[in-house]
Amino acid sequence: MNRKIKIGTRDSDLALFQANYIKDQLKAVGVSCELKKIKTQGDEIQDIGFDKMEGKGFFTKELEKALLSKEIDLAVHSMKDMETTATRKLKIAAVSGREAPNDILVINTNAIDKGRRLLLKEKAIVGTSSSRRKSQMIAFRSDVIIKDLRGNVPTRIEKLRAGDYDAIIIAAAGVNRLELDLSDFHVEQLDPTEFVPAPAQGALACQIRKDDKWLDKKVEEINHVGTAVVCNLEREILNKFGGGCQTPIGVYCQQEEDEDEQMIYKVWTAKSKSAKIPPVVIYQESKSPQKVVDAIIQRHKSVKSSSVYITRDLRKDDFFKNVLEGNGYKVKGISLIDVRRLDFKDSIKDKKIEWVFFSSKQAVIHFFEQDPEMGPVKYAALGKATAGEMRKYGARAEFIGYSTDTRLTGRQFASTVTGVVLFPQARGSMRVIQQQFGNQEHVHDLIVYETLRKDIPDMPEADIILFTSPSNVIVYCNSKKLASNQRVIAMGNATGSELLRQGVEYYTLVNSFDDSGLAQAVFGM
Repeated sequence: MNRKIKIGTRDSDLALFQANYIKDQLKAVGVSCELKKIKTQGDEIQDIGFDKMEGKGFFTKELEKALLSKEIDLAVHSMKDMETTATRKLKIAAVSGREAPNDILVINTNAIDKGRRLLLKEKAIVGTSSSRRKSQMIAFRSDVIIKDLRGNVPTRIEKLRAGDYDAIIIAAAGVNRLELDLSDFHVEQLDPTEFVPAPAQGALACQIRKDDKWLDKKVEEINHVGTAVVCNLEREILNKFGGGCQTPIGVYCQQEEDEDEQMIYKVWTAKSKSAKIPPVVIYQESKSPQKVVDAIIQRHKSVKSSSVYITRDLRKDDFFKNVLEGNGYKVKGISLIDVRRLDFKDSIKDKKIEWVFFSSKQAVIHFFEQDPEMGPVKYAALGKATAGEMRKYGARAEFIGYSTDTRLTGRQFASTVTGVVLFPQARGSMRVIQQQFGNQEHVHDLIVYETLRKDIPDMPEADIILFTSPSNVIVYCNSKKLASNQRVIAMGNATGSELLRQGVEYYTLVNSFDDSGLAQAVFGM
């Protein structure tokens, strides 16, 4: 059949790029195409935020009407903009390969504060019209001022450049596709497992009429199966919550093979009651897509506020505290140990160090605060939080261990490095990472601090206790016996092992060492 199809698209730069991308892919499989520009409600109304507009499908309805009337044959959508309930007589025939799924925070250089979370200055004006982004931003930084931001991607960036905002939140995919120059800003990449993106963000959907069998068969040839699987799973969760594209829900799925080459579906969610309330964050994994969906929904429904004690001092910009208190939990945070810096300046002068590995924030602080003269070295970190602390001192981690199993991280790191590795650490460290090195001549320990027990007359009481280190476990259990009805969370295998030594048989391990992982563990209980 010699048939030329019409592709419907919005007329923004990004939408046209996306439509031309699909056009080129279809051309490669022998389908001739032309573009037809169509205005949508989301394009026409630019003076109010999406969360104040009535209805759903702001960027899709007009395209779908054109499909049904046969004005066009195929519509190209940003998949995240589509309703999860399919329009009768229409179907998604193909999904593109996924661009970067994460959001980015684009910051004017005069609004940077390296000592604050996300590097934003106090009470920065942040632009976004997404209720999902609003709710998550106030979880990270409750002091920021959220201001609605509309327009296509280049227009939003120009508003930032003009000084209307200190920072804006936009999808990385749009910037990448348009190859926009952001060199005059600081760009903070937001980790999708912490700042959870919209379901199917970064993917394109090709929508056609169900009865167009010829085009259905052709479009199937450009379908990216892996992207379709994870994006459909993300959208199914959104659908189960009854959400549309402006519901404050973030869902992100990764597929990974385990040691038996079986697929594991890992899912992160952030769901809020409104744009003004921090989200409940839940993590779940399963080998069954349906089981992971059902478990996510059930765990969100089962969240019940209670009291929580974490064995660290609460901080400024504390995501853990913000999301829990925002959802009715009572949170206490008191470290049971003090930290004292130990001088080391003369102990590394003559060492030929190639890597420096940090396993904690305290190691970072007490190493860099002594202004070490290291020369050219590479840096590694255990967890994103430790890597983030390094950035305050101008150091970037070239290796980050994400697993809460420190032995696994040690094996992964040891297998990738050569030369001597310096390990700044606490006195009496368990040295789990170092023990994974077959050649101990490549390991050089450096004591930079020690922990001391605090004098706390009354140990905090709570329904849930989250232990952040083995030292805190020892101090607590030497002073107080855990009640049988208290639920216990351990931050890492080493902390869990100490709980076992103290006679605590049942505890939950956090999924990751960052604040989001800690909060996920509490909400998941």
